[in-house]
Amino acid sequence: MALMFFPRAGQVYMCDFSGFQVPEMVKPRPVIVISPRLPFRSEIVTVVPISTTAPRHDLPFCYRLSKNYHPQEPDDLPSWAKADMLLNLGLYRLSAFKVGRRTYDYPTLIPQDLAGVRHAVLCGLGLDRPAVEAAPAEGYISDVARSSGIKT
Repeated sequence: MALMFFPRAGQVYMCDFSGFQVPEMVKPRPVIVISPRLPFRSEIVTVVPISTTAPRHDLPFCYRLSKNYHPQEPDDLPSWAKADMLLNLGLYRLSAFKVGRRTYDYPTLIPQDLAGVRHAVLCGLGLDRPAVEAAPAEGYISDVARSSGIKT
């Protein structure tokens, strides 16, 4: 059942990836909401998928969660946030965990896990390093200056 409200950052939901194609995710899986509600973007949310499959390599964009947040699985089952697979999706793809008859659960990450996932997202996007100023292309700058009548 699709959400009828905007989720908070750090909440975990099930996501329906139907319509995606391999090598994209194609099966339902839990995801972590990492974005706050933004102006003019009330039907789109940014999520990071969760997997119980260990990453092949120890990389900074695969964050090991302190516990498994899936309410119907053991808490000590290892799980990872795959922060290199960041997605912007429509709210219609998200649903809460059904834990009983007309009963749903909305797990929330502890603050340390949410901070770790957000840092892993920065690593996955290559934004965890200091910015290096690019040297301007000399020819381009002089050409633009000359065509504008600016003395260099």
